[in-house]
This record gives sequence, structure tokens and C-alpha cells, in this order.
Amino acid sequence: MKPFDYYTVTSVAQAVSLLSKHRHKAAVLAGGSDLLAMMKDRLEGPKLKLPAALIDIKGIKELSYIKEQKNGVRIGAGTVLADIASSELIAKRYPLLHQAAGQLGVPQIRNVGTLGGNLCQRPRCWYFRGKSFANCFRKGGGTCYAPGGENRYHAVFGGSNCYIVHPSDLAPALIALDARVEIASPKGSRMVPLEKFYVGPDKNILGETILGPQELLAAVEIPAPAAASRGAYLKLKERQAFDFAIVSVAVNLSVAGGSVGQARIAFGGLAPVPLRAVKAEAGLKGKALKDAIAAACKAAAEGAEPLSQNGYKVDAARGVLEEALLSLA
Repeated sequence: MKPFDYYTVTSVAQAVSLLSKHRHKAAVLAGGSDLLAMMKDRLEGPKLKLPAALIDIKGIKELSYIKEQKNGVRIGAGTVLADIASSELIAKRYPLLHQAAGQLGVPQIRNVGTLGGNLCQRPRCWYFRGKSFANCFRKGGGTCYAPGGENRYHAVFGGSNCYIVHPSDLAPALIALDARVEIASPKGSRMVPLEKFYVGPDKNILGETILGPQELLAAVEIPAPAAASRGAYLKLKERQAFDFAIVSVAVNLSVAGGSVGQARIAFGGLAPVPLRAVKAEAGLKGKALKDAIAAACKAAAEGAEPLSQNGYKVDAARGVLEEALLSLA
């Protein structure tokens, strides 16, 4: 591991100040399960550099909480995943998020990993992570090795010049719940819908989010669940004990009078960003749930462009969505 400067902070203001000072050369350290592994592996490329400074935010108490509010629930970005998975408040009001948190990693990971870290983790693409592929697009190079190489876990939507998939379990669940994130910066804080927090390779080849070098993810706010709402999170993975999702789906519906009122569906494992299935949502609204499942699942796969080895993901996406919708019906 290369040498680096290490700072501990006890407030968001201190963290943002240090980020402003070091800018692109600094990284935020919380649980560290992803960042430290990348640093140990010396993961670098033409434009991707290891941080020269780590800002440890574990001492910021104001970032670790789960609070019920008048209009929903607010969770600090420093809250460990185990607290979300074991929260009675989350289990009661947002079973969809509770299911997603419980399937994330193993207890050891959930005890150190944080909400902010899970939402901001880097892709697991073996070309991005591999030292032998220094010219990878995601590292600032000029080649995506996935189309001509081993690509069974790569994107089937939105790949273009980079076929990574976003690895977060909580992102699809929170997008289905219409969550917003608070971003702290030297100029104050701003709220952004979580689905707009992520950007594809066509917008930023070196990063997955809109966070600037002086900005910090501070909190997530989830609106109060709608009347008669119900949700489900399903995750297809190779190792049932723990693994990143091959395909995951989060579904949040409100059903009244026998028909679907509102619907939000988000997939993981299919695209460089957590993917809203807008066409599938439209196919459910105003219809009896059981009668609309087949059409919604068909719509969810429209526009897929699989690579040579990952066409199965298209069928898998339809399958996990069907299972989720049947469980809610």
C-alpha cells in the first residue's frame, strides 16, 4: 500500500473543509471494506489515482442515526448496515429496505459497512479491479475489455463504452422508495433524488455519482409510505450465503380497490447505475396486479442489449420481477 496522510474528524464541517483542501487527492473513509481493498491492490490507471489523503469520518456522531420524522425516516450516511437490518422501525415501515439490508454481505461486513459506503461503492468489474487491464475505460483509459472478454456479469442496459454494473443492494431499494440524499459541501447542503445521484459512463467515466471532490454524502431521507403500500426485494446471486447480485429487483406498490395506484421498480446488476423500470411501472398502473404481471415483466426487458455471455440476465430480470410481483399479489 502506498503511503497516505490520515485525518480523523468529528464534524461534517471538518470533513468538508479537508475535502476542499485536498480536493481530488482525498477520499472519505468510513467502514473501509471497499476503499482499503482498492488501496491495498494499488488500483490505478491513466486517470485513476489512489488517494493521497484519507479522511476518517467514523468519529462524526451526527452521521450515525435512524430517526423517524413527521414525513418519513431519515438515516445518517455513517449508520452501519447492521443497524438498518435490525431496526424495528425500518422493518415495520419499510420492509423492502429491511429485506435488502438483511441480504447484504455477511454479519462482519454489515457491522462495519455504512449506508453511505454501500451507496457510493465502486464497481466490481474484474477488468476495473484487475491490474492487468490498465487501459480500462473506468480507469481513464481507452478500452472496455468486456465486449470481447468474459462478460457474464456485465451490463445488459446502458453499457455503451463501459459495461460495469452498480453493486449496491440498498440503492435499488431506496430508489423504489423514492428516497432523497443530502449532500454536504462548503456552500451548505442540498437534497437530490437518489436516482439522480447516479450517473452513467457517458456522463462521468471515472465515477458513478454526482458527488464533487469537495462534497460528502450526509444522509438519506425516505418519505412516509403511501396508504396501502407494499414492497419486496429479491436478489439472484451465485452463492446463497453472500454475494453481489447477478440481478436484483426492488418493487414498491400501492394497491387500492383491486388495482395498482403507484408503482416504482428498480433493478440492480443490469446497468452501470441502479435502473428504474419505467415501462414496467406504467404497465402496472391502473390495472389489477395479477392481470398486469406478464406485460410488466415483458416491458422490463425492452431495450436490453446483452453481450456474448450475459443474455441470461434478461430472462433473470423478468423472472425476479415476476416473483416479486406475485409475492405482492
